[in-house]
Amino acid sequence: MVTVVARRNCHRGKLMDLAAVILPLLFGSLGVYSLFWLLQRMRARAYLKDVVVVITGATSGLGKECAKAFHAAGSKLVLCGRNGERLQDLLRELSATAGHSKNPHKHHTVTFDLSDTKAIVSAAQEILKHTGHVDILINNAGISYRGTIADTVVEVDRKVMETNYFGPVTLTKALLPSMIKRRQGHIVAISSVQGKIAIPFRSAYAASKHATQAFFDCLRAEVEQYGLDVTVVSPGYIQTNLSLNAITGDGSQYGMMDKTTSQGQGAAEVAQEVLSAVGKRKKEVLVAGLTPSLAVYLRTLFPKLFFTFMAARARKERKNKDL
Repeated sequence: MVTVVARRNCHRGKLMDLAAVILPLLFGSLGVYSLFWLLQRMRARAYLKDVVVVITGATSGLGKECAKAFHAAGSKLVLCGRNGERLQDLLRELSATAGHSKNPHKHHTVTFDLSDTKAIVSAAQEILKHTGHVDILINNAGISYRGTIADTVVEVDRKVMETNYFGPVTLTKALLPSMIKRRQGHIVAISSVQGKIAIPFRSAYAASKHATQAFFDCLRAEVEQYGLDVTVVSPGYIQTNLSLNAITGDGSQYGMMDKTTSQGQGAAEVAQEVLSAVGKRKKEVLVAGLTPSLAVYLRTLFPKLFFTFMAARARKERKNKDL
């Protein structure tokens, strides 16, 4: 008869034999993964170093943090915005950073309004004249909107669309021929979770981001034959002044910080996600918390439930804000 002690020793021996097989495999897998991760990181760093990166909306928020992130990565920057003085302030801020010695490039600034088509074309010509080419274009600049559809004049819809959609499209088209000619280039669109789902009282903004998503998805497919990359980054709420600077249905400034915005991700954190996505040449990235991410999947998998949820949200916001 086999004793209890003998059975325990037998089981212990089997476990030790199993561990002797599994542990080397586990550590070996971890080693391979670590090596793969290291190689990916080195490749991303090499991809970003010394390349010409154009960033729109660089004077504040996510654009400013992207400027810091790409500066630290060793890129040569062309910083774009509507306020020339603030762009110069940013240049001085970048020069004062601890890692500035690692980036020997003299960055350039171009001042223009993204809602002005003629100014965009001139700006693109100035960029190409100064740098010779553009390796990475980051379409970041944009405006937000708050209001009811019934009380919003169509001129507001046009203004949001001009800045958030036609502006990036015009700049992209102006720089695209030179990228195609070189068969080298990377175009990035900073979209939004609202480019995938529609939220009540954000109609103009959501519409502009839906259009942005569609345009750059089409562009990605069309320029693949030329070896160009297209990345669409869709953040959720970010702690910026986007809601403060948002326009309302009559075109006036919203001037309030939304609770969702104030509790969003830090702009520096999102900028690192943008840097990583570009370095790894990802086609699309969703940078959002749990709730916005779930909403995206809910819209796709259970649309009826999503619509019910959004209708309830609209009733709640209308009651709280008297919309």
